[in-house]
Amino acid sequence: MNLLTDLDEFPTALADLVISLITVHGWTLLLTTLVTVAVLLALRMVAGWLRHRAWARQARLVEILPPPDSDLSGAEALWTQMLGLLRPAWKRLLSGQPHVVWEYVMDAHGLHVRLWVPGPTPPGLVERAVEAAWPGAAATARPVPPRATVRTHGGHLRLARPDHYPIAAQHEDDPIRSLIGAAGAPAPAEQVLVQVAVRPVTGRRLRRANRAAAQLRQAHSAGAGVFDALTPGGSRRSASLMALRPEVSGEIRAILAKSTAPRLETCVRYLITHPAEGAEGRERRRGRAHAVAAAFAVFTGFNHYRRRWVPLLADRLAHARWLGHGDLLSAKELAAVAHLPVDETVPGLERAPARPTPPPPGIAADDPGTRLLGLADAAGARPIGLRVADARHHMHVIGGTGTGKTTFLLNMILDDVAKGRGLVFIEPKGESDHLLSRVPKEAADQMVLIDPDDNAPPPALNVLAAGRGERERSADMVTGIFRRIFADSWGPRTEDILRSACLTLAGTGHAGLANIPRLLENASFRRRATASLDDPVLKGFWGWFDDLSEPARAHATAPLMNKLRSVLLRGFARDLLATTDRGLDLRALLDDGAVIIARLPKGVLGEDTSSLLGSLLLAQVWNAVLSRARQAESERRDIGIYLDECQNFLTLPYGIDDMLAEARAYRAGLVLAHQDLSQLPRDLREAVSANARSKVFFDVSPEDARSLARHVRPNLAEHDLSHLAAYQAAARLVSGGALSPSFTLRTRPLPPPAKGRATAVRKTARAHTQPAP
Repeated sequence: MNLLTDLDEFPTALADLVISLITVHGWTLLLTTLVTVAVLLALRMVAGWLRHRAWARQARLVEILPPPDSDLSGAEALWTQMLGLLRPAWKRLLSGQPHVVWEYVMDAHGLHVRLWVPGPTPPGLVERAVEAAWPGAAATARPVPPRATVRTHGGHLRLARPDHYPIAAQHEDDPIRSLIGAAGAPAPAEQVLVQVAVRPVTGRRLRRANRAAAQLRQAHSAGAGVFDALTPGGSRRSASLMALRPEVSGEIRAILAKSTAPRLETCVRYLITHPAEGAEGRERRRGRAHAVAAAFAVFTGFNHYRRRWVPLLADRLAHARWLGHGDLLSAKELAAVAHLPVDETVPGLERAPARPTPPPPGIAADDPGTRLLGLADAAGARPIGLRVADARHHMHVIGGTGTGKTTFLLNMILDDVAKGRGLVFIEPKGESDHLLSRVPKEAADQMVLIDPDDNAPPPALNVLAAGRGERERSADMVTGIFRRIFADSWGPRTEDILRSACLTLAGTGHAGLANIPRLLENASFRRRATASLDDPVLKGFWGWFDDLSEPARAHATAPLMNKLRSVLLRGFARDLLATTDRGLDLRALLDDGAVIIARLPKGVLGEDTSSLLGSLLLAQVWNAVLSRARQAESERRDIGIYLDECQNFLTLPYGIDDMLAEARAYRAGLVLAHQDLSQLPRDLREAVSANARSKVFFDVSPEDARSLARHVRPNLAEHDLSHLAAYQAAARLVSGGALSPSFTLRTRPLPPPAKGRATAVRKTARAHTQPAP
């Protein structure tokens, strides 16, 4: 046949040729075709498996700790973002399309949520996507553990109808609640694993699903048109048909909605592990597997899941995280299946710790004009400092035992000492022992130690020494401190006696707290002390006192004497307060940059004595600060006043809010530290909240977190404050005179102690400290 002349006969000739070939070689051609197709499919499967093994060798597991609250919108955002993992066509042809696997793991330790991420996925990409989808979540990558040889039972869940039919994606309650319930309380060696493998889908797969949806719509439209053509009043009858079969219309709307949404290829797999052998073990695994699979009935909508058992390959497929041909789910459907638990309370679920938050740009670093606080724990571990001028706005530090509060305080003090700034540190727990072995050797000459465990006599502290015009203030201060510390057993007569005794002794050669018992009990001493009084009211008091009978006098003074004896019977307190000289010149010491450390452990001194001595010392320090009013502002050196367990020492007779407001003008910055808000009376709590403007909060109770969260919003929340790690703190600092946004920091470890340094510092401090005579 000539194609140029017999072109019209070519199709017939070609058909005859094909028929003759099939007639002669039919079985051979069919077998060859089948073998070729089988080989190609096998090669494709082997190539896919080898690619997957290569991805799995470099894979990682991303452990996800949920934030305190989450919803399905975060999951939808995550899965929509995962579409960005789709590779170009040429790259998919050469090396395939990687997938991720969302996993729920339920075992004796609780519920764990994690993502398996293949090697080709860039490090950090999925982790950042998770933390962006659920603000406050924590995503941490770790290597994939090796497969263990265990007894298992499992299967697959596949869509029962074509995947253009959607499953239920709208739920009033958390859709995985039933799954968590089906897992129950696993035994120690038992594990329930549910995997949702997810892969971005190619355009060809989506077009095929879209064509199926379009064909269904056209079929319905054609059926309605035929009904209209055969019956009068077509459009109204068509509406009647729609009314008679509303489920058809609903299906079409749902299918079309799914066809326009972002979609991903998925496969759901479950695996039950239990070590029990024999029939009992098999039945337990099978029963638990049945319950887990049945829990997916909650997703039944226009489509639903159907179980497919793979008893021999379930373990291998689950460990390999293999994804072959899967079902298409929209991002919304997938979010319902694979998401972080929505319920506020989920048994065995560990929530995320506080989210690391970077410091704002204006926060100072470490330089001679700052106090070093710690290191940022987000966006690089840069130093975090507080400018000395900003430290005058005072700082509130709160945190329980073991949170890192003491380490934070000691590091700040060591930084002040190293930079030559004067300070006072009063603490009731004995923590200053850690300080003495770490202070710079050259700072020993600046140290003043008040320590009951020191073998040498303590420095002299005369709380009644007063100049002209200061007697009343000294008496008010001592009386007010006693009244607050012993409030449960305090009365007007006790206060009258103590105030009169203090006014009598203050400003005389007999000034000294230890002389009050002599004044009240020794008539001859009392006559000498009162001989020069010119105040008629005070003279009248002593006239009344002397007119009392001995028993009446003892009865009147007994409440005061038992309080004084509780202090003065302790040798250290008596030695500290017994002097009648002026004692320590705190004003001069602080102006010279001295470091005054008062170690007043409750376990050695008793709670009341520790509080009384610390309060009296703080009052004397405050008097020294107020005396700076006669100094030019440029001559006032910055000093820090550190009070650990501050509630023990803030018993002064004047308002702490006034004290904090005035201290800034005299360049004194207070650091007020304690463990929880319940330790502070309401007036003190409100004063500290308002006037200690810089806030550093270590891990606190949920109750305290609710009260403190207003100081750190919006960057941090209640959950963050009650889930801070050890040595991690939430901070909001004054920077440039204004409050900065909150952030998180980590304390620096204390420097190693220097051998023999504490002994040398104590020896040097004794040499230049005036002891009590």
